[in-house]
Amino acid sequence: MPFSAVDAISPALEHTKRQLLQPFRFGQWMRLALVGLLAGELSSGGCNFNVPNFKGAHRTGGMDQIPGLAGFNPALFAGLIITLFVAGFILWIVFSYIGSVMRFILFDSIVAKECHIRDGWNRRQSQGWRYFLWKIVYTLITLGILVILVGIPAGFAFAVGWFTNPRQHLLPLILGGIALFFVILLFTSAMAIVYVLTKDFVVPQMALESIGVTESWRRLWTMMKAEKAGYAGYVGMKILLAIGAGIVLGIAGVIVMVIVLIPAAGIAVGAIFAGKAAGLGWTAGTITLAIVAGCVLFAFFFFLSAVISVPAIVFFPAYSIYFFAARYPALSAVLYPAPPPAQIPQKPEPPPPQEPPPLLPSPEPIG
Repeated sequence: MPFSAVDAISPALEHTKRQLLQPFRFGQWMRLALVGLLAGELSSGGCNFNVPNFKGAHRTGGMDQIPGLAGFNPALFAGLIITLFVAGFILWIVFSYIGSVMRFILFDSIVAKECHIRDGWNRRQSQGWRYFLWKIVYTLITLGILVILVGIPAGFAFAVGWFTNPRQHLLPLILGGIALFFVILLFTSAMAIVYVLTKDFVVPQMALESIGVTESWRRLWTMMKAEKAGYAGYVGMKILLAIGAGIVLGIAGVIVMVIVLIPAAGIAVGAIFAGKAAGLGWTAGTITLAIVAGCVLFAFFFFLSAVISVPAIVFFPAYSIYFFAARYPALSAVLYPAPPPAQIPQKPEPPPPQEPPPLLPSPEPIG
């Protein structure tokens, strides 16, 4: 009977327990949290951060109605927004590359049960660069298709005048919106599956054989066509496991976040009152300082979430590794190394036969 997605759960759990708790090592726990955070593994555990939607913000008549921004130069504000956008794009590129290398470091950490960031960073530059380029192309293709999927129906609706008098075309707008929603949902789900299969099954091939993404995907596609049910079961089981882990880690994360957020909110309120008492207002400098402080706070929250999620950071890659090892001999050889050949005791060689001592020469006769 083939090794199924359900069969991989037990060895992955046992692997997680051995790596994290037998024995417990604080340093390795922190390193795994950092690697998992940078590699983007938190999404496997369901740790999603939603930005709240502030309803009614569009009703403001401008920055003059926002407390503290009366008389603020709009051009300076626009320049600050553009600067933040460019900085954000650059940071996205940098962290995307770092995350690509960290994906291979995480794979090595799970296989070896040891996390060594510096050594992994020096060894995995080549594979990380190729994976980084693939992620850039993947992102551009995804965004391009989404623009097409949304732009064509929107352009058609605009051309026929549905947006000019929307009340007169409610039915086609509603039906078209529902159809577009399901098309986008289907597309994004398919692209998400492609991404998951790449990081779970393409990365191990790149790590073990130093081949490219295209060749790895060609091999994986051959495996998937030969075992459609097995890989479909893996995707379905991973979704269920991610939901369960997300619920558990979400509850733990909320508790910890509330505990940390209370003193952080107190510090923020104290800083605001101290700034008002000192006569500070909202300028480019104070806004930049507030943004930097907010980014530092969010980074701390993300890392704290990673620390909480370390069991999931280890379990989900281990789950994919044990599932794939049953189908990929190179990974199986690394995960289950063959025992060294038994040494057959050899019989000691018998000692050489002892030769009789040489005869003494006979004495010569006297006289």
